[in-house]
Amino acid sequence: MDRSNAAQRRRRLVTAEPAGVAAPGGLTRRRRRQLSLGGQYGIFAVVVVLVLGLADWGTLRLNFANWDVAKSLFPDIITVGLRNTAVYTAVGFGIGLGGGLVVALMRLSSVPPYRWFATGYIEIFRGLPLLLIFIFVGVGVPLAFPGTNIPGGAAGQAGLALGLAATAYMAETIRAGIEAVPKGQLEAARSLGMSHTRAMRSIVIPQAFRIIIPPLTNELVLLCKDSSLVLFLGITLEQRELTKFGRDLAGEQGNTTPIIVAGICYLLITIPLSLLARRLEARQRRGRR
Repeated sequence: MDRSNAAQRRRRLVTAEPAGVAAPGGLTRRRRRQLSLGGQYGIFAVVVVLVLGLADWGTLRLNFANWDVAKSLFPDIITVGLRNTAVYTAVGFGIGLGGGLVVALMRLSSVPPYRWFATGYIEIFRGLPLLLIFIFVGVGVPLAFPGTNIPGGAAGQAGLALGLAATAYMAETIRAGIEAVPKGQLEAARSLGMSHTRAMRSIVIPQAFRIIIPPLTNELVLLCKDSSLVLFLGITLEQRELTKFGRDLAGEQGNTTPIIVAGICYLLITIPLSLLARRLEARQRRGRR
């Protein structure tokens, strides 16, 4: 016991450094930390002053924040660009959510061919760039099935391309949510006489979706941004989403302000969704305590 107490006292003497005792360099640890923090603030302030001082604000305001050009975009950027972006995102999210649930259940199935298919699908569509999936849907599907049109035109093609990619990501998210539900929940349901299907539908899957609401919200934000790739599908003027809308008008007017306004419209969608996801994550953390 005496030997143990002596060892503890030695460790305290080695690790503890009183705030007022100077280090070998002549400064206390607290003082060194204050100087380091002050230096970082100073560097940040110098960078900000240099950027603000060296930038040509007049040219930037004329070409990137031209109020007259910005006013001319309304209300079309809302009624056409923002509306189509929301439609493409909603269709892609719906397809991804339904497809993700099916693929996740196949991934968890005890039947090997189902698991093989689900694993292959997830690995392929998570590994391919989204642009290739858009090209495949817009060009490959009409060639593979002549005379067959995807319902909904550009909205259907965009939703299908976004949904195919989202299915792979959401399948893994949903699978993780199902596996996070305690196995006792399923066993208790089966002991009450429920079939496996009914227990999954009534007990496990609702709890899994409650768990994965924050990552699903983040996936919705990503889909909103990915909808900008719709321009590769050869859409019409009335089918333009925000990026295509801003780029076309920027070319017509020789000014970059429409692209900046389109970016602000994206932020009006994505920032509230990101804040919602953080709030849901915080609520889940409080619920687990």
